[in-house]
Amino acid sequence: MEILELAKEELPEQLLEIPEPPERLWMQGAWPAAGTKTLAVVGSRAASRYGKEATAALIGGLAGYPVSIVSGLALGIDAAAHEAALAAGLHTIAIPGSGLGESVLYPRANRALAARILAEGGALLSEHEPEHKAAPWDFPSRNRIMVGLADAVLVIEAAERSGTLITARLASEYNRDLLAIPHRIGDPHGFGAHLFLRLGAALVTEPLHILEVLKIAPREDTCATPGVAHIPADLSSTEHALYVALSEPRSRDELIRASHLSAGEALTALVSLELRGLIKEQYGAWRRM
Repeated sequence: MEILELAKEELPEQLLEIPEPPERLWMQGAWPAAGTKTLAVVGSRAASRYGKEATAALIGGLAGYPVSIVSGLALGIDAAAHEAALAAGLHTIAIPGSGLGESVLYPRANRALAARILAEGGALLSEHEPEHKAAPWDFPSRNRIMVGLADAVLVIEAAERSGTLITARLASEYNRDLLAIPHRIGDPHGFGAHLFLRLGAALVTEPLHILEVLKIAPREDTCATPGVAHIPADLSSTEHALYVALSEPRSRDELIRASHLSAGEALTALVSLELRGLIKEQYGAWRRM
């Protein structure tokens, strides 16, 4: 796909509002549709299982809404955010620290992911010429573009010395809404999220919290299955299957059999529904709240 050079006057207006906006960008792919809100998702390259599952659950719950997910194509949470967006059918924008040339696109391990983003209507952006090789000092400048494009920034994980902390602070400087998810007490991955929650970031435990910050009205609940009342309308197909299977309390193994999901799909859906407060586990069985 052709790499286009965009002059400053062709850039989104909100990106031009930040201090030291880029003079130009190189782009592959397409911008999201008009009226789409942008959510930057940031977190650790050494992502924990909890962080990846939370990312999948929260972004998966945005399926069908006018939201584009912006992240940096890096290993860990960045890749998880792009993957979750693609799985949910959402537009996604990847902003690597390198140029967009195939031989230099960084990291090499995520070049197949970058190709999928383009194939499914997303975009790759860079401030650097196409054959620019990424250097350590390129990433902080890249992060300002991520935040500049975003309506809100979601912090998934950030250790005490994480570069994610710098990105999150930019949200305040650029007047962007900052969101963060909770972690277990003492979890080093949760240092940044808990810090920003104490400083006033919006607490996120379910996709509806993101929609509130983005000022997107949620769809009304519907009863999609006869005999089952009050099924949230914004469930993904796997979440819906699992929720319907919980017409009565079941163990995890019973749920997998009843929902006809794979073990991995069922686990992701369980985490998502639990984060949203829709189900909980008691006495060895999962049940609706």
